[in-house]
Amino acid sequence: MLISMKPYIILVYIFYVMSSVLLAADVIDLSGDWRFAMDVSDAGLQRQWYKALLPGGEILCLPGSMQSQGFGSDPGPSTPWVGDIRESELKKLKYAPYRSANNFKMPFWLQPDKYYKGAAWYQKNVKIPSFWVGKHITLTLERPHWETRVWVDESAAGSINYLSVPHTYDLSELLTPGEHTLTIRVDNRMIINVGPNSHSISDHTQSNWNGIVGAITLKAQPAAYIADVQVYPDLEQRAVKVITHVISRSENRKAGQLEYRIDIEGAKTSTYLIKDVQLTSAGKIYECLIPMAKSIRIWNEFNPNLYTLKTALKTDGLSDEYVTTFGMRQIALEGSRIMLNGRRIFMRGTLECCIFPKTGYPPTDVASWKRIINICKSHGLNHIRFHSWCPPEAAFIAADELGFYYQVECSSWANQGIGLGNGQPIDQWIYDEADAVLRAYGNHPSFVLFAYGNEPAGPENGGVFLRKWVSHYKQKDARRLVTSGSGWPLIEPSHYHVDPSPRIQQWGQQLDSRINSEAPETVTDYRDYVKRYPMQSIISHEIGQWCVYPNFEEIKKYTGILKAKNFEVFRDFLKGRHMLDQAHNFLMASGKLQVLCYKEDIESA
Repeated sequence: MLISMKPYIILVYIFYVMSSVLLAADVIDLSGDWRFAMDVSDAGLQRQWYKALLPGGEILCLPGSMQSQGFGSDPGPSTPWVGDIRESELKKLKYAPYRSANNFKMPFWLQPDKYYKGAAWYQKNVKIPSFWVGKHITLTLERPHWETRVWVDESAAGSINYLSVPHTYDLSELLTPGEHTLTIRVDNRMIINVGPNSHSISDHTQSNWNGIVGAITLKAQPAAYIADVQVYPDLEQRAVKVITHVISRSENRKAGQLEYRIDIEGAKTSTYLIKDVQLTSAGKIYECLIPMAKSIRIWNEFNPNLYTLKTALKTDGLSDEYVTTFGMRQIALEGSRIMLNGRRIFMRGTLECCIFPKTGYPPTDVASWKRIINICKSHGLNHIRFHSWCPPEAAFIAADELGFYYQVECSSWANQGIGLGNGQPIDQWIYDEADAVLRAYGNHPSFVLFAYGNEPAGPENGGVFLRKWVSHYKQKDARRLVTSGSGWPLIEPSHYHVDPSPRIQQWGQQLDSRINSEAPETVTDYRDYVKRYPMQSIISHEIGQWCVYPNFEEIKKYTGILKAKNFEVFRDFLKGRHMLDQAHNFLMASGKLQVLCYKEDIESA
């Protein structure tokens, strides 16, 4: 008897659609309009703004920054910038025309249209569906700047001050079915002194913005859920070690199963493993070794093969799933050589200083980061060092897919008034930030190098503190190489040194450097210098800091929040010098002047 397949196909389609709807219903996207208030007098906490509608009736859109939407003050002579300023230089007579409130132009960096430093409040009504009752509910704020505090109605949910990773709040006890008021306070002052010139916070680079510029979501998971999955490839055993953290909101012990499935695009087979587990409210961590197929595909810059691991926790008829990607790659040292998958690699890198003039903050979409990486690759590079900051998730995804290597840093340049190992809050914060970075981005194969940050101060230039820090993270996570800081200190525990010594121009050499005082050549050999460190690799530190004449045609390209007011200052200077040159030539030609010295007061006239 023949049976029509059409009803069966329809039922399968309905099941697929309903599954997609249910999955989508477990995530509420909070992007869009939010009520907003600047807390200029810093009174919001004392006056408990979270208990009522925010004052002022302002509305803005998140994700985004408040400054990019026209909020804040016009920059001026009294703006409290984040970052060192050469006050003696700024007070010179030639800058006087640019220090007034109606013609303020900062000569040292790009200038934002609006500026604000302090607390700002964001508020939105949310409606929690009835089927979320009893579930594990989290609020995720991707790339806020900087410290966040959260309230549900009148109840506090805590505060977080990470710079590198999303802020995630457990709101399971506060978000019952029905309507609630969600209030978020974002403070972009110096919460922890990580160094005022750190590219993660400084006006020198991305700007000191206030807001939340990535995904803002509420997510519901079953009462028994997967909190984290970390993947450790093992090329020698042709396997992956998987560490899974599971938690149950129930006080009673429950039996369940963890199911693992590994796939790679284009392959016909999958790897499965099922593990019985016992769940408790305190949480448990399970470790297992999953054999891979005989013909594994490695990940590197030439073959960026990515595997997908789907981990499912099943208990009481419910299932929670955690999906992550990883690459089969291992990075290690062989003497002083960096080896990836058993083959020597050479790091050809550039510096990414978190400068995004259009928005004033880094992008959180994959396409933008692929554009950046492809530009780097077109110049023959394979590596980006993130100077005293860590990029968002999208940057890692882009690098994984394109085959690119990252050095990530813990958002700190602990210098200029702060140092490591002095017993200040930054010491613990660097450990907390590093743990958060490894937890959030540790599975990404592009994340191959890790440092505390840039050029630290402190006892032995930070070496006393960083010897323990490097040793700790070498032992904790062998998926990447670890160093102390970029620039210094050169300490024994480091896998590699980011060293300023082997380069063509040293700080302060000016015209006496090799590149300026000798003929161009490509035969200089640093072999003898490298031999000083037989057990560490050497990556040259900031080899290309060159002074260049500004291209004033670029001024019109600054159409975003940051403007090249400094270029306008320099253009005025050159126009003034040109006029003086003309006057000088005229007077010399007329015989009325023999010598005219370009003193500062003459140039500024």
